[in-house]
Amino acid sequence: MTEDDVLKEFRDAGALREGHFVLSSGLHSPIFLQKNLVFMHPDRAERLCRALAARIRETVGTVDVCVSPAVGGIIPGYETARHLGVPSIYVEREGGELRFRRGFHLTPGARVAMVEDIVSTGLSSRECVAAIQAAGGNVVCTACIVDRSGGKAETGGTRVALAVLDVPAYPANALPPELAALPTEDPGSRRLHA
Repeated sequence: MTEDDVLKEFRDAGALREGHFVLSSGLHSPIFLQKNLVFMHPDRAERLCRALAARIRETVGTVDVCVSPAVGGIIPGYETARHLGVPSIYVEREGGELRFRRGFHLTPGARVAMVEDIVSTGLSSRECVAAIQAAGGNVVCTACIVDRSGGKAETGGTRVALAVLDVPAYPANALPPELAALPTEDPGSRRLHA
């Protein structure tokens, strides 16, 4: 699957949006990838995650388990794991940190593919990697459907992405005038827990 194929899935689902968006990171951007509009369609999720699983295999070989950050990474993590033929588990925020709950655990030394949806700053990837390592897992890659940082975000491991975009993102106090002139939408989820 090419980068253009990935973006076509987002466009066809109405998930590649333009305007003025506040991302989960708090940064502002003229582009937002509403991945839930893609993942609500099992056929789209299946195509994207099958391709991501193939890319993971090509990059790092076999893995023992996929681990994702809740909530956004659960669907791509599960579907990618299905194509890799391995279990899918996830970490959740508890006391401000991502942790394994619901009986999930890792076998010490397990080869883990950390899988999520969209990477912007890499913060949730790094937090997930830290939880995996604290549980004794060996993170062999940090995989995502789209890396919107242009490959610049530090994810905490070998990055595997279906598409790499260099989408601008700005702090609230450094908005370009054309972006500042637009009304803001806040579709991100991280601040919902604050």
